[in-house]
Amino acid sequence: MAKKKSGGWLESIKTIVYAALIAVGIRTVAFEPFNIPSGSMIPTLLVGDYLFVSKFSYGYSRHSMPFSPNLFDGRIFGSLPRRGDVAVFKLPRDGSTDYIKRIIGLPGDRIQVRAGLLYINGEAVRREFVGPYTVEGDGPRITVRLYRETLPAAGTAAGVTHQILEATDDGPFDNTTEFRVPDGHVFAMGDNRDNSLDSRAMNAVGFIPIENLVGRAEFIFFSVDGSAAWYEVWAWPFAIRWTRLFSAVR
Repeated sequence: MAKKKSGGWLESIKTIVYAALIAVGIRTVAFEPFNIPSGSMIPTLLVGDYLFVSKFSYGYSRHSMPFSPNLFDGRIFGSLPRRGDVAVFKLPRDGSTDYIKRIIGLPGDRIQVRAGLLYINGEAVRREFVGPYTVEGDGPRITVRLYRETLPAAGTAAGVTHQILEATDDGPFDNTTEFRVPDGHVFAMGDNRDNSLDSRAMNAVGFIPIENLVGRAEFIFFSVDGSAAWYEVWAWPFAIRWTRLFSAVR
């Protein structure tokens, strides 16, 4: 009887180990969940969104694995992101902090912002005014301007159309020098243009090595507006943003 009990414990431990290995494998090569803690990507991503990031989109680097072990350099099966992709990357200055932004510039691109308007390779990026937008859940409630922006095509890929927010066209990052994206790097910006620490801040984020890309944001699987505490079970259904569940990230 004692032998059987010992064997039962051993099988349970083996099952747990196998499950953990499978979970790590899926997170490494397929999909990894992330949550959105700040408002730098509003209106595309809201505080409280939970999303899946595809790890295979740009190939694999050491940052594809948990804790980014220094096992090899570069990427395996690597490919460039598409201009306009929403991507998770490791912050270049520490190699460990996860950031999520929109890829605006590819290697060789010239990026500049003038009076709030984005320029890529010397050409103004088209933006259309949509209307006022009230920002909630990321500090004080404010109303800003919502625009529809269409990035230029890159190669055979059509230009991506997405929405951005502008509180002003004369903020700290609304007039920049021209940035030339070096080989092996990309340039990223938040959709909440006046409330995003991104590649425009060279001393904080700057150009992002392609090796630091973790994956592409694919779809939101859960979203909560933060109006219900963990113990307020009766309020949970009202805190879920039901319309955002299983929506694609564009």
